[in-house]
Amino acid sequence: MKKLTKILALSLALCMVLALCACGGAKKEEAPAEGASKGKLTMATNVDFPPYEYYDDETGEATGIDVELVKMACEKIGYEVEVVDMDFGSVVSGVATGKYDIGAGAITITEERKQSVDFATPYETTVQMIITLKGSELTEGAQLEAEGASYKIAVQQDTTGDYYASDLETAGKATVERYKSAADAVLALTSGKVDCVVVDGGPAAEFVARDDTLTTFESACTKEEYGFCFAKDNTELFEAFDAALKEMLADGTVDAVFAKYKG
Repeated sequence: MKKLTKILALSLALCMVLALCACGGAKKEEAPAEGASKGKLTMATNVDFPPYEYYDDETGEATGIDVELVKMACEKIGYEVEVVDMDFGSVVSGVATGKYDIGAGAITITEERKQSVDFATPYETTVQMIITLKGSELTEGAQLEAEGASYKIAVQQDTTGDYYASDLETAGKATVERYKSAADAVLALTSGKVDCVVVDGGPAAEFVARDDTLTTFESACTKEEYGFCFAKDNTELFEAFDAALKEMLADGTVDAVFAKYKG
């Protein structure tokens, strides 16, 4: 009788253990806590285009208008951001192929680029500027396009300034020197290798503020808009980011970031 009782007890205990295991196996994974990060997104850019992207002298970290805006928008939708530094010409293609999540770098929205990526709501309108040395005979944009013009122009490759200067070169009005960064293009100017630099308005103002031997004026280019880009099949992220950016544009956050970096 005692043996039978022990056997029944052991059987009951075994059933209870199996039942608990079964319940544990069926337990669903808990959802992330409110405010917890959904993960990390990669932001492809060229970190040599102040005030939009540059390395902070004290921390060594990438900072600037684009870096801060992307991080703030991504924080609103629950993501952290890793900045990936590369040649500007590789940014859009890297995003289009899905290698990176977000493309940034004061990227001008063009019909050609819109064929391969989707752009979030534009966050700035700007114009191409010409940087020269003070005292240069080149003092207005129209001179670059005048009949008989023959200037040496430095640009950052694959930028709007490059496209504009390339048209002048095709027309026989300029010789174009292409560099991997806007800073290298300006260095070519200050070392006497070229007559001018064609670059976006923001960086132009930054370079002139840092060097009192430089001056700047508008080119004959039309105005352009900047946007952050996403792969065309990354719809969910694109829509969430765009909604967050629109909120930041509406509530003054974007204006505050521009004021912080441009003064």
